[in-house]
Amino acid sequence: MLWLGRLDNNSNINGNNRNLNNNNRARGMASSRDKIINRITPYERLCSYQNLELAWRKARKHKTLKPYVIEFEKNLKNNLSLLRVELLLHSYRPKPLETFIIRDPKTRVISKSDFRDRVVHHAICNIIEPAFEKVFISDSYANRKGKGTHKAIKKFDDYKRKVSKNNALPCYVLKADIKHYFDSVNHKILIEIINKKFRDKKLTWLIKIMLSNHKTKLPGRGMPLGNLTSQFFANVYLNELDKYVKHDLRAKYYIRYVDDFVIMHCSAEQLNEHKERINCFIKKRLGLQLHPDKSKIRPLHAGTNFLGLRVFPNHKLLKKSNIRKFRSKLSRIQAQYAEKEITYDKVYAFLEGWVTYAKNANSYNLRRKIAKEFEAKFKGNIAEVEINRWQKLRKLP
Repeated sequence: MLWLGRLDNNSNINGNNRNLNNNNRARGMASSRDKIINRITPYERLCSYQNLELAWRKARKHKTLKPYVIEFEKNLKNNLSLLRVELLLHSYRPKPLETFIIRDPKTRVISKSDFRDRVVHHAICNIIEPAFEKVFISDSYANRKGKGTHKAIKKFDDYKRKVSKNNALPCYVLKADIKHYFDSVNHKILIEIINKKFRDKKLTWLIKIMLSNHKTKLPGRGMPLGNLTSQFFANVYLNELDKYVKHDLRAKYYIRYVDDFVIMHCSAEQLNEHKERINCFIKKRLGLQLHPDKSKIRPLHAGTNFLGLRVFPNHKLLKKSNIRKFRSKLSRIQAQYAEKEITYDKVYAFLEGWVTYAKNANSYNLRRKIAKEFEAKFKGNIAEVEINRWQKLRKLP
């Protein structure tokens, strides 16, 4: 019996040795796989069929009925495969941008890329966005998942309470934006910032190709309004400002939304010093400058224009220009509906989106008035989202 016990122990030891060997072999295989994965460059991952397919799915979102999307999808696999080959062979060239002008109320030139190029934009962002998202500050709110205007306004409310000790102390707001921001972005500086994260010459080549497709008065500068890559690169570029404000100036109460930003402090003199130092920094580091007429320091109680609202210590109002812009756009959408260019679902979605935004302000009476006008205009119509909500309510106990 004793030797049997020893035999069992020895057997276990031998078995354990076999397990250790197997585990070492498994770890070796896993390590080899990791090395292979690490050898795949960012550009190779960008060009993979899986990434391009994911990019196509993102590019078609909310646009499945558009003729150009339907046309692309008639021969989807071939189109994606051809795009992949062009990217791998460096023969890819984006089509010229389609530009048009909107007034909301200020005049803006919007550039629209071909759908095929939009797939490439998503493919680029799929690869490089996760790396930059890790280093973006929390209080950058534009064009990021889980952020947006609603959360930026909520954070403004939070900070104004903190800096004023619940309105017990007077405080000031530096409200600033950057002059002609999208037209002023320096391509060389942007590429340098991206290269700190991704040392991939082929990826750099593709980004340069995308940037140079936008023709500007100053060669090597500017990004087109309306492109996904422009929205993302806008955050990458101004992340340099974010780091300077948070780490060098040590400004606690700072919020940025694209090129608009605010800093709150109990000292107007301190904010004026921040303003001067920020202007020097962005001129030297990024080739930008603050807008002289829109970058001002004001007492919090006088109200701050921020993301279409007039924010006061105890209430918020919608700017009159934004209400006019909303009514103008609603009229255009109603005309499109009358001409059967869009469905009622699209009209309803637009109104619902505006109502969600307007709830950030003290706007109950205005929202009620517009809702009544809308119901009178579209009496008898019902949106799919309303049906879905009704069905969900019926399932509740």
